[in-house]
Amino acid sequence: MLEISELRKRFAAAPGATEGKLALDGIGFTVRPGEMFGFVGANGAGKTTTMRIVMGVLKADSGSVSWQGKPLGYGERQRFGYMPEERGLYQKMRAGEQIEYFGQLHGLSAPAAKKATDDLLERLGLTERRNDSVESLSLGNQQRVQLAVALVHDPEVLILDEPFSGLDPIAVETLATALQERCRGGVPVIFSSHQLELVERLCDSVGIVSAGRMVASGTVGDLRAAEGGTLRVVVRGATPGWADGLPGELSVTGDRHTLLVVAGGDDQEILRRALKAGHVEHFGVEQPTLTEIFKEAVA
Repeated sequence: MLEISELRKRFAAAPGATEGKLALDGIGFTVRPGEMFGFVGANGAGKTTTMRIVMGVLKADSGSVSWQGKPLGYGERQRFGYMPEERGLYQKMRAGEQIEYFGQLHGLSAPAAKKATDDLLERLGLTERRNDSVESLSLGNQQRVQLAVALVHDPEVLILDEPFSGLDPIAVETLATALQERCRGGVPVIFSSHQLELVERLCDSVGIVSAGRMVASGTVGDLRAAEGGTLRVVVRGATPGWADGLPGELSVTGDRHTLLVVAGGDDQEILRRALKAGHVEHFGVEQPTLTEIFKEAVA
């Protein structure tokens, strides 16, 4: 289990400024084995800073990071897979050569690094690009190489900063499937993304960060349940005035009347009125999307 607790970080003041920027103000969350954790927030919210601290690229002013109950050190980080926001590939190197090189940096023997590279190239659809230089690859294929670099040493934890940025739908699915396979093998996965629909679909748990603070966290189901649902009623050919006195907001488009009730009201009475008024096309409670939860949390 990866535990991040009360991380605080303030960067040095810019020339002429009285104090530095407070990047993290008590960030904390836990990621369990086999769990995919979505880390979401606006630009500058603190996601990348948190990930860099976990990987030892930055040092926190206070707080702690532990893995399997022990403080996280250099040796443990060597067994992590990291995909930084600023891609760290050597542009002139060939794709396969590059993946093998990083595998050996993580301690794999040359034969083991080659085998792992062969497997990943096939899994990520890059076999035909093995001997192409990185700079000649499309953005999507460069992303696949970067993910392969993070996976080549069979990491115990995956930390990925915006891994889906700029990818086409096919590349997104390829990367998503690879991450899901790792999760099924018990690997905790943390990734940041602005694609909230993707986070909602893939992640077991989500953390929403704003101005360096965690403003909401939990499973997607728990976050949606905490916000409550909206009763949505659609009646076609309804008689005018059928919703008078009922709670909620009524809108009319053509011959369709849509009533949205956020909270309160007798749902059975609403249903009776709707059935009497016309043909009920829809009647049900809809949970908020992660996008709606995010907007509410950071407001």
